[in-house]
Amino acid sequence: MEAATAPVKQQRTRRRSARGSADRAERRLAMYMVSPSMLLIAVVAVYPIGYAIWLSLHEYSVRVPGLHRWAGPLGLRNYQTALQSSEFWDAFKTTFIFTGASVVLELVLGLAMAIAMHSAFKGRGLLRTVILVPWAVLTVVTAITWRSIFEPDLGFANTVLKALHLPGGHTVWLGQKPEALFVMIFADVWKTAPFMALLILAGLQVIPDDIYEAAKVDGSTAWQRFTKITLPLLRPAILVALIFRTLDALRIFDLPYVLTGGSNGTTTLSLIAHQELTTNRLIGYGSALSVLTFVIVMAVSFIYIRTVGGNIRSLAED
Repeated sequence: MEAATAPVKQQRTRRRSARGSADRAERRLAMYMVSPSMLLIAVVAVYPIGYAIWLSLHEYSVRVPGLHRWAGPLGLRNYQTALQSSEFWDAFKTTFIFTGASVVLELVLGLAMAIAMHSAFKGRGLLRTVILVPWAVLTVVTAITWRSIFEPDLGFANTVLKALHLPGGHTVWLGQKPEALFVMIFADVWKTAPFMALLILAGLQVIPDDIYEAAKVDGSTAWQRFTKITLPLLRPAILVALIFRTLDALRIFDLPYVLTGGSNGTTTLSLIAHQELTTNRLIGYGSALSVLTFVIVMAVSFIYIRTVGGNIRSLAED
């Protein structure tokens, strides 16, 4: 009996060995195919981040090029200076106020625009084109445009307020707090709400029309269909849109740089790091601010992935 089963066992062993060899060959092939991308990521992302961390651990002379020394016993003096600086915490607060306000407004407006673009009516294609125009405009052009609109003397905003005899016609919008931050939030919402609408529109288009037809037959109102069908089924798309916009808003730089130059309470984390690096020529301190900004964005990304990411997977499975 054992002699009869021995060839069968040997055949099974050979099959397992062959499968193991095939698996190892497949893993090697996958490693070879992924290695160029990993090498590119290392060159484009890992090296600059590592170099910025290295710069942040040193103090550089502003008079003698190349002269530098280790920043403190552990190289953390620049980080200590940054965390003890009121300018850093003011920029931190401004960044999160800007992020929270702009993302909430963009979500509300983006949802409304997505529903309008999804509705079936004549001229829907033209509406989609017009709504997406602000998103196609460069951020620098957007900042210059809104800076001109809110000019105190010749700007469109004050001209309209004066013509309608409304208060605020003589307001220097970009020259005082908190009006400058309001204008920056408004300009960002105008530009990026269409992006939010585009992501939500993609979620709307995968909702079957049969569900709405069945709800209409059951006598549900438009508001009930919106709250009981549209919003629950849109949650995965909304969560993805929130992730993209939140992380993008946290590292905002070009809009405040062109619009206000960071004055009057509009300095963000990215902007203060740029100012220390380029204007003040404090390479080590500016690099430390850049690394801290990177860590903050990564921390928010981690929180999103741990909390929102699991909800997206569970909603997609449902």
